[in-house]
Amino acid sequence: MATIKYSKQREAIRSYLTQTKSHPTAEVVYEEIKKIYPNISLGTVYRNLNFLVEQGDAIKLSCEDHKEHYDGVTHPHSHFYCKCCHQVYDVNFPIPDFQHLSDTCDFKGQIENCTMVFTGICPNCCNNSPQ
Repeated sequence: MATIKYSKQREAIRSYLTQTKSHPTAEVVYEEIKKIYPNISLGTVYRNLNFLVEQGDAIKLSCEDHKEHYDGVTHPHSHFYCKCCHQVYDVNFPIPDFQHLSDTCDFKGQIENCTMVFTGICPNCCNNSPQ
């Protein structure tokens, strides 16, 4: 097993993801981390985000805006994507017991994780739309 080299930039990205609830894109993460590490490249941010996802320290969400959004909260939970403002929110909606789902749907593989993304219009956009 290869040793994972410590990276201050990766730790800054991980810390940012765990402290924000905004589910940022890589470009937003880049703009925030660039304030701390002005010489960081967008490619470095992408590589570190992908590494964190591979290690289970972040979740990557594909949304209808055709962008990947990232979440530092890694336990199974649901998300809501607003078609108007393109924000991603955590929502308190129960996720099925996916570890036992394979028993009930005749799936012979091993399900390891589940991500649910609901799509619609968030309350803020609903309240601001003309009636």
